[in-house]
Amino acid sequence: MPMNPANRRIRMVGDATPVSLTVLQLAALQQLSSPALPIGGFSYSQGLEAAVELELITDEASAGQWIHHYFTTLVADTEAPLWLIFFEHIQQQDWDEVSACNEWFFASRESHELRKETEQMGWSLLNLAKSLQWGSPAEQAPLQRITPITLPVVHAFLCAYWQLPAAAGLGAYLMTNLENQIAAAIRSVPIGQIAAQRILNALRTHLPDVMEEAARRAHASPYDLDNLAPQYAMVAARHESQFSRLFRS
Repeated sequence: MPMNPANRRIRMVGDATPVSLTVLQLAALQQLSSPALPIGGFSYSQGLEAAVELELITDEASAGQWIHHYFTTLVADTEAPLWLIFFEHIQQQDWDEVSACNEWFFASRESHELRKETEQMGWSLLNLAKSLQWGSPAEQAPLQRITPITLPVVHAFLCAYWQLPAAAGLGAYLMTNLENQIAAAIRSVPIGQIAAQRILNALRTHLPDVMEEAARRAHASPYDLDNLAPQYAMVAARHESQFSRLFRS
């Protein structure tokens, strides 16, 4: 994506270090984060629907608690630091490390459905990038050799391609993750739109802490990754045999 240095720069100020984006970078990030992006995110609940079936989630409060624990443990301790690891090694063109960490992340998904989810969404985003020419064939070639490729790898690649700051890319990835969980709660609990926004409004305040923890874990030597969540794993696996369901995970 060509960048014009004369583009007006937009300052994003939060609790962490301010992030500066051009107008085109901001627009690209918004497109990548859009619910209309055709990669299938609306099809998955990441185990939330099974928690509803088991009556672990019954209302707004329990939905918020479930998503909070999922976001501040599994995502903060595994997926978020891995996104940073992918982003930094893609910038360095260290594809061996990207491939090895992609394999680790795929293996860390506790159920068949969770593995298929990240594989399908990663494949769909890579094919969309190919169709829209987000990166030349030569730039995309290393991604094509990673099989199966997971969603955070392709997302990190596109953020690196658009020369986005790591904080902006990871922040967008995390917000999309939260919004997908909220959308699943709306349809499966169900909860209303205002209740959903109350949950999102509370949970987004944890973004700086999650990103700080992700950076600490990504920069540890060796990487400090932790996906131990037995209850979540069992609940997510139960979804595979759930008789009536709206979602694919």
